[in-house]
Amino acid sequence: MQSAEAKFNKNSLHLALRRYSSAVSDMEQTILLPSLLRDVPSDRVWDSEEAEESCCGDLYGNYLMLKTIRNAVESGLFHLGEHKPETRTELSDTRLDADPEALFRFHLSGLFSVMSDLTKRSQSLTEKYMDIIGVAN
Repeated sequence: MQSAEAKFNKNSLHLALRRYSSAVSDMEQTILLPSLLRDVPSDRVWDSEEAEESCCGDLYGNYLMLKTIRNAVESGLFHLGEHKPETRTELSDTRLDADPEALFRFHLSGLFSVMSDLTKRSQSLTEKYMDIIGVAN
């Protein structure tokens, strides 16, 4: 029997999200006392010296950020209505480079926007086709 991952192309978004979710679940199961991570500097600075001043300055901040992103992906708790989607020019490059969560939310907001637009277009096309063939909705 094929593994669940074998069903998806290695570049599929679905597979990438499943791997991420699995890695965060493993992290949660391994780290039983997350508070021990407070004030422990992160080995990896997110490609910017300013990352130390952002949410990810210590391992505890990284832990919380990774869980927050996973929860948003899995549960759909990312509310587009909370924040007006910002354009790339409205967000400073430094903020996006320094804060992986801000970068994730920026791209997720864009993905939701595009998918919503494509859904509406598909529904509109279906309705127009139904009108053309004379079938009532």
